[in-house]
Amino acid sequence: MKKTLFVPIVCSALAIMAFASCKDDDKTEAEAIAGLPDYLVEETYAGGQLGTTFNSTASAYEDPAPAVEEAGMVNEFKYGEYFFERPITTNSKPFNGLGPLYIRNSCESCHPGYGHGKRMTRYRADDWGNGYLLVCYDKRNNAYLTSLTGMPQTKAVAPFKAPLDETKINIAWLNYTDEWNNRFPDGEAYELIYPEVTIPRDAYYIPFGEGGEPVPYEHVGVLLEGTIGIYGTGLIDAIPDDSLRAQYQKEYNDGYMQNGINPSMWAGADWAPTGLYGNTSHPKRYTYALTRGPLQDAPGSNAIWNITNVTRSNKQAHYMTAIYANIAKNDPDVRREFYRYYPNMNITGDTAQDIYNYLMYATDEVKQRLEPEMSDKDYVNFMVWHRGLAVPAARNMGDNEVQRGRQLFREIGCSYCHRPGWTTGDDVFTDPTGFFADGDSRLPRFPHQKIWPYSDFIQHKLMMKNDIRTGWCRTTPLWGRGLSAICTGAADRMHDYRARNVIEAIMWHGAPNSDARRTVEKFRQLSKSDRDAIVKFINAI
Repeated sequence: MKKTLFVPIVCSALAIMAFASCKDDDKTEAEAIAGLPDYLVEETYAGGQLGTTFNSTASAYEDPAPAVEEAGMVNEFKYGEYFFERPITTNSKPFNGLGPLYIRNSCESCHPGYGHGKRMTRYRADDWGNGYLLVCYDKRNNAYLTSLTGMPQTKAVAPFKAPLDETKINIAWLNYTDEWNNRFPDGEAYELIYPEVTIPRDAYYIPFGEGGEPVPYEHVGVLLEGTIGIYGTGLIDAIPDDSLRAQYQKEYNDGYMQNGINPSMWAGADWAPTGLYGNTSHPKRYTYALTRGPLQDAPGSNAIWNITNVTRSNKQAHYMTAIYANIAKNDPDVRREFYRYYPNMNITGDTAQDIYNYLMYATDEVKQRLEPEMSDKDYVNFMVWHRGLAVPAARNMGDNEVQRGRQLFREIGCSYCHRPGWTTGDDVFTDPTGFFADGDSRLPRFPHQKIWPYSDFIQHKLMMKNDIRTGWCRTTPLWGRGLSAICTGAADRMHDYRARNVIEAIMWHGAPNSDARRTVEKFRQLSKSDRDAIVKFINAI
């Protein structure tokens, strides 16, 4: 199904050019599978019969899945989509919320074209496509700084002040030369770059030593982590827990990975306690760090709350740290203006206490006065949209070069971590917050579908320069990524968008102690035409 593209004016020209550049490849369903053998027809339906769109234009990531249409939820999907696309304000219902602290003022600003973000040379929350989240941590133990929220905030609604002054954040892109001197045996060269982030001490509103986070400034590390693609996340949620358990057990038993399997996720014969999410037996499967799962309390449902700080009935609290609240309550600028902006919070007569109680939702009276900003109905619609996004069909699967790349992808070992196919189960999903009942009929479902995400949904180590925090990173699903340049305006890959193309992404897998080392060694020995075939295949799926 094709739909009308909704994009801000700043991106309209890009969308028009992207549409024009790819319209010749936008095939109908019948045209896309014509003449293909059954196994390639099956794989062309990347999201299965219930989850695939054959739109390959600039709006390819935005379509409702056939499951949404079959369930009669198209209107709910469209209403939910508004909350993804529209900027959140402080007072314009129903798109109100935003603050007192926040990270972005809309979901789409982090997910341009419904994909992941773009590589940036500076950090500004208002820069379109900036999908970066700052990762501030203690370099001695890789733990997040508890003075900041897990996803640090750089914006605030007056009279409050941002925990970090983003104008002082510096992103430098540095060149990297690998052990092969960035060159294949046949002489073809490639480039590698990586980000280095520095934040001076005076950029932090919250002190580190006395009265704040007990981490000396010299031990504070900062990394970048980008947003993930959001299409097809409902299909990932529908993969049975037992299937994921079997994959972990297989890889653990194989012993193929130099660095093993993350012990915080897998205990050798079953899940480690930290490998399960919340109060459910549902294993984690979302985000690079595998912090989220199931979808009903995963990236989107969580982000509409903590990125824009929009409260709702099952998230009736500010995304906030007590350390920040204690600093803000004693800030003379905040105290002077607080009641002007929040007259309804003059409760105790003690300004500092009222500020703290407001920020932390500390009393029942505060909770009663601060009604949820997002209604339950709007939240349900938002989750219909989030769970119901389709996956673009694989393209050009009948092309000889694509088929050669598909074969080589499997032969050299890429498909070990980038597992091609899964089969969904009954899709009786869960919700740790209790808002949705198991398999709630208000949300679309994807039972018994053969899907092709090209991921094992397990973490591995690539041992890159300025690597992801802890070094453990979930295998990124590859489906639909070949349309990123068309849909988002950028083809960047990897968790911090350091790879500007597929070749760079592959070669960042090649460190001596990387779990993918042996596969990269095999890739290097291929002819240029075979390497190009693998790239073409990856861009086709």
